[in-house]
Amino acid sequence: MPAVDTGASTEQVDASAVAPAVSKTSDAVSATSDATKLSPGDPGHGRMRLALFAAGLSTFALLYSTQALLPEISRALHAAPAQASWTVSGATIGLAVAVLPLAALSERFGRRRMLTVSMAVAVALALVIPFAPSLPVLIALRTLQGAAVAGVPASAMAFLSDEVRARHLVGAVGLFVAGNSVGGMSGRILTGWVTEAWGWRAGLGAVAVTSLLCAVAFRILVPPARHFTPAPLHPRRVAATVRAHLGNPLLMRLYAIGLLFMTVFGAVYTVIGYRLVAEPFGLSQGLVGSIFVIYLVGTAASATAGRLNARLGRRGTLYLGIGTASAGLLISLADSIVAVVAGLVLITAGFFAGHAVASGSVSHTATHGAAQASALYQMSYYIGSSLGGALGAVAFAAGGWAATVALALGAMVLAAGITLYATRRAAVLARA
Repeated sequence: MPAVDTGASTEQVDASAVAPAVSKTSDAVSATSDATKLSPGDPGHGRMRLALFAAGLSTFALLYSTQALLPEISRALHAAPAQASWTVSGATIGLAVAVLPLAALSERFGRRRMLTVSMAVAVALALVIPFAPSLPVLIALRTLQGAAVAGVPASAMAFLSDEVRARHLVGAVGLFVAGNSVGGMSGRILTGWVTEAWGWRAGLGAVAVTSLLCAVAFRILVPPARHFTPAPLHPRRVAATVRAHLGNPLLMRLYAIGLLFMTVFGAVYTVIGYRLVAEPFGLSQGLVGSIFVIYLVGTAASATAGRLNARLGRRGTLYLGIGTASAGLLISLADSIVAVVAGLVLITAGFFAGHAVASGSVSHTATHGAAQASALYQMSYYIGSSLGGALGAVAFAAGGWAATVALALGAMVLAAGITLYATRRAAVLARA
């Protein structure tokens, strides 16, 4: 996906013009290496795709497994929404903190090993979490689980890039992302219905068993890594790259936009269960979990974002995402289940469109250290999720759904301000 043009310019050196002979040799070596990677028809290609789908499904089902259960957890553990929401925010904070260090470790110890260990630890914690005796213990275990899960997004894309031929990489990555989406959605729906029948601990247990089966399937299916070359750890070099990215105004705007969109998404989906189980709706826990089927709208919106870029431009697509999400927030204020569902559809579509544009721009924008640039985006993205979940619950306790909507609209106003600043800066540069 093309980069978001936020008004900054970068200088790129054409290496082939400086050293054509070296470039030709490098291209030949790269082409030879790519030819030995997996492609459709090879014995390991289908296994690789299915293995990464299972990994995505497992880990993202675990990451948000308590979100649909928050009203029931609050009731059972006598916790306010702002307290129970930390079972979600703690997990996303754990992921945000761990993703960059685990990405660096995967360079040294291997992507396949990192994926295996991360899934094993996350599933082991999942099997213990249903027996947490208190809310603080539950939050602590969920935070550790989020840190364990971080090894999957930190390694999966690089593993596919190492092992799958370049022209088939998009399809492989797409299936992994589909696993993320299906896992996030199905985990919430499964926990909702199981909780309605047997309680929230059984709901978390069902996700744990499902994720265990996915982890076993991953380990059986995943082919050996044939193209990974261990790299020595250079903490100072990584730190220097991170500092350079944080000093890049363009990347910082992209990180901020991702954080703000995810703040809205985290706030809305953390609090919506509390609203729907209360009057005037009075939905059951199973029906509340089923609301997350709206995530399928996000899959379609992500796929459409590329076509919108071609028609509206990159900043135009961001404005459309912000406007769509904001309209959904306002519509959701009505005390009508039809209005609430319609609002959630618009919020979800707007979020995924904005996220697709911002995330797809980061690696293109980074002139070096693309892995660190992507990891920093993931950090900001999940920090936004944590902030949205925690602050959205506080706002809900203070002023109900209207206060949560006001918080989310504030985040969208900030995102619009950043995009408007970029638009004006681009206009100034164009006139210069």
